[in-house]
Amino acid sequence: MAEEGYQLSYAPCDRRVRVEFEGTWIADSTRALVLHETRLPPAYYFPFEDVRMDLLRKTDFHSHCPFKGNASYWSLQVAEKSVENIAWGYEDPFPEAERLRGHLSFYRGKVSALYEGDDEVPFLAAAPGAAHGNPLAAWLLKDAWKAASSADLAEQFFLFLKGTGYPVERSTVIMPTLHPQIFATVLVWRADARGVRVVHEPHDILLQPRFADSPFAPIIRGAGGVRRRIEDPQAKLDFPVVRDLHKEGATDYVAMPFRFSDGQINVMSMTSFAKGGFSAAQLGQMYEVMPMLARLFEVHAQRRIATGLLETYLGHNSGRRVLDGLVKLGDGEHIDAVIWFCDLRDSTPNSERLGREGFLRFLNHFFYCMAGAVIDSGGEVLRYIGDAALAIFPTAGGTAPACEKAVAAARLAVERVRTVNAQHPEAPPIRFGIGLHLGSVTYGNIGIPQRLEFTVIGPAANEAARVESMTKDLGHAVLASGAFAAAYPGKLTSVGRHRLKGVSAEHELFTLPDQP
Repeated sequence: MAEEGYQLSYAPCDRRVRVEFEGTWIADSTRALVLHETRLPPAYYFPFEDVRMDLLRKTDFHSHCPFKGNASYWSLQVAEKSVENIAWGYEDPFPEAERLRGHLSFYRGKVSALYEGDDEVPFLAAAPGAAHGNPLAAWLLKDAWKAASSADLAEQFFLFLKGTGYPVERSTVIMPTLHPQIFATVLVWRADARGVRVVHEPHDILLQPRFADSPFAPIIRGAGGVRRRIEDPQAKLDFPVVRDLHKEGATDYVAMPFRFSDGQINVMSMTSFAKGGFSAAQLGQMYEVMPMLARLFEVHAQRRIATGLLETYLGHNSGRRVLDGLVKLGDGEHIDAVIWFCDLRDSTPNSERLGREGFLRFLNHFFYCMAGAVIDSGGEVLRYIGDAALAIFPTAGGTAPACEKAVAAARLAVERVRTVNAQHPEAPPIRFGIGLHLGSVTYGNIGIPQRLEFTVIGPAANEAARVESMTKDLGHAVLASGAFAAAYPGKLTSVGRHRLKGVSAEHELFTLPDQP
């Protein structure tokens, strides 16, 4: 098979070919095939019958070639020495590589010697005189770095393919991600639509037929790639997506794995509606650049994962500040904010009554009511302190609006507690206290260089905790300080002046007028 820009040809070797490892002959054949492929050294393929299969052990590793098929791998064990994935073969090759069925090839750099006749074949990292003429590689080196995101990279890459003559009309890229709510980021490109649609698939997609019955599921599990020449009357229509594309008149479908540096398997699919589909030259060029393209996708994916984890564990604003460079001990700033402090009541007796797993569910119900209300009302949860939580509503957009958001969050939290208690009558009722205060805090990194925490510190944060502690004595679930009441544009009810633990002088406290 030869096309302009890429060549792939098989020829029987007319000489005896042998492979030696550490003094042991592991292959000896007069029926070897030689594969000549553009920019690669010749590869010798041996019939299984001419290989010491008793010294080989099949592994779980697979790779994919878009025009040869999925390759299986074998490791070698000779005496005390072993080499992982030293040989590969295409057990069920694509039609254009059918001649490789029942054959194995060895990595020249992993064996001791390879002989053709009496002459040792030199180890070549590339075909002699091979100049890199792959236009995809040239584009990736020159222009791909400009992409601002994985979606931008995908759009630019497929538009370049289209402009270069590749008959690609659709593509989907799926990349699993490290996120408590998201299983994978999916990029969907269509030649007849503008931009790339980004879908964040939740973890339960693993149980849904549209994923479980798709080519993506086995590929991500390491089964290699999928190629279906849909226009071929004998084509296997074994996946719903392939059957749907067949009905639409598609001619070719390719789903290729690509790996990140940590071994994570991702998938890129391409669909063509052109007669003949993708050529060997086009798929060969794609195959060559997939590792480079994978690294570019990985850069964007790692930043996205870092952003997601920082936002999940630190909060949106705190995570963004860390990514912006506030990473050293002492980095931070002074800000004015509403400080919210909430605490769960009866933790010790409830933990004894509910047991470890039951109390964990109970605690998460509490945080759903409290922290969820804060986030849904525009605040930021900074930290969980056992069964308590510290949050802020910065006043950058105005002091009164920040106070209104905090009160809205308190009302929402109270309502959610009522709902959760009603939904779980078998569990002890959630009892809590919320303290609101307004003041200046230091917002930044504390701790030691080896273990930092991004949070707020200062007297105002301590006073918010002291205000919350008074909810136990005064019997009100929500209390606010005088400083908060003075800035809040709505109505609050005074509950008198009280001395706060560790705080000098008495302070007037307030509660919501329609709350117990």
